[in-house]
Amino acid sequence: MASPTPLHGTELVDCARANAKQGIETAAYQCGYGQDLNKFARELRQACEEMNLQVKELSGLITDQDMILQLGTGEIVAPDTESEL
Repeated sequence: MASPTPLHGTELVDCARANAKQGIETAAYQCGYGQDLNKFARELRQACEEMNLQVKELSGLITDQDMILQLGTGEIVAPDTESEL
């Protein structure tokens, strides 16, 4: 659900990171900036600086862990029944 008001600080960074894979337009909208991509980018850059994050573009917020989770479609190993171990 999109934020009804523009987010700032850690909330903005968290929201932008969660939507980074969908692109800047989606991230800006979800973070409450609508179509104002310039303001979104400016506020996000400022929030990242305040958090000492070295991010030059939105895709920089996607972590290695996010990529592993996306690729992690491995096989689940579990017992057939609760009594079988």
